Amino acid sequence: MSPPLESAVKPPNPEVSQIAKRRRFSADYKLNILRQVDACSEVGEISALLRREGLYASHLSVWRRQRDAGSLQALKPKTRGRKPAQKNPLADENARQQREIKRLQLRLKKAEIIIDVQKKGLGDVGDHARLPGRERERIMTHTQTLSNNIGVWPACKALGVSRAGYYRACKPSLFPEKKSVRPASPRALRSAEKQTVLDLLHSERFVDTAPQEIYATLLDEGKYHCSARTMYRILHENKEVRERRDQLRHPKYKKPELLATSPNRVWSWDITKLLGPRKWSYFYLYVILDIFSRYVVGWMVADRESAKLATRLIQETCEKQGIQQGQLTLHADRGSSMRSKAVAFLLADLGVTKTHSRPYTSDDNPFSESQFKTLKYRPGFPDRFGCIQDARAYSQSFFDWYNKEHRHSGIGLFTPEAVHYGQAEEIRKQRENVLLEAYEAHPERFVKKIPEPAPLPTAVWINLPKLEKSLEKYTN
Repeated sequence: MSPPLESAVKPPNPEVSQIAKRRRFSADYKLNILRQVDACSEVGEISALLRREGLYASHLSVWRRQRDAGSLQALKPKTRGRKPAQKNPLADENARQQREIKRLQLRLKKAEIIIDVQKKGLGDVGDHARLPGRERERIMTHTQTLSNNIGVWPACKALGVSRAGYYRACKPSLFPEKKSVRPASPRALRSAEKQTVLDLLHSERFVDTAPQEIYATLLDEGKYHCSARTMYRILHENKEVRERRDQLRHPKYKKPELLATSPNRVWSWDITKLLGPRKWSYFYLYVILDIFSRYVVGWMVADRESAKLATRLIQETCEKQGIQQGQLTLHADRGSSMRSKAVAFLLADLGVTKTHSRPYTSDDNPFSESQFKTLKYRPGFPDRFGCIQDARAYSQSFFDWYNKEHRHSGIGLFTPEAVHYGQAEEIRKQRENVLLEAYEAHPERFVKKIPEPAPLPTAVWINLPKLEKSLEKYTN
């Protein structure tokens, strides 16, 4: 006798969500990790455990506080909102049946599409390579149309076409066949008749009328020259077919292509939100970043986003860095503060060139976006800030660490401050000496050559041009 439904082991849900979930830790897992940490006695054991489990030391601090608070319940992840309603024991079975119904409906739809195509005399054609040229093209056209709905393999199987032949037909040949000149159709209009139709289309009466309306009007008058399609064909031969309606035309924005070969040449700036103490409350973090050195040259935490605060930040940062007329390009996205008149007038007075990202193109400002991710994914980043002073204090400690201690992978694992103020070359020489000593001590451990430290950046692009990409590919 099978056990009752309530006591049966619940199988894991096979559904995979399209939205990635963050890692969650059970209370038992947290307690187990804390026991292992408490049992560590050798130097480095805790660090090795954290790396094996993919944890940070900040996790241990939080879990210890929860454990010391007095209960296992405190270690469980907090959930918000209403308590979940009691689950229907038949819900999983109903969901499984619904998925099965959808799968069968999809198979039925594909089968109907295949049957509809095969009704047109496009069944198994055997060796399609032996068919006449037009018939082969017709088969391949229908195969391609069918593959868009049901996939390449089912389409080729349904029409008896080999997949190799299908892909060969889709790929343009390096040596295309010379097409013979198509003879003129005996049903075609003569030159004089075409000119008559063209004069009619050019007449003052029909100057703003579509060919289909002209065709219908002439029929009502008892006249017929040609079909509406032939009228369009004659206009196309004379290059007179194009859109004449006053439709909205979206402007084409040029892709920004910016190059920095030294610090204080190109800055990128942006604004991000920091969650406040209550729902829908935010603090605003303004950050200006040098794209060559990745050094944060200026930042501000405010309780609002405004052009006035942005101009103050930009002006004071330019003064601190000693920016001269015509020296700097300032890049930003298309936010309201970035495109405000106050910022534009200030940059004009300072002699700073301004550029903007294209609309809805987030990767036109990659350095600021990457820096914000480093900020918000750092261990210990709080879920919310209790007040603006807390946000400023955290930002102060973060940017001190980021500029002075963070070994940035984009600049050869040097700190942004070292690259920005010209100290990186000396540090690189020290790294070379250390690696040389290691090589001389154990040359057998280095197979190919003497190890070298990562190089210093020489040129940093926002949107590297295609020509530069090609040159970089073949020179590296």
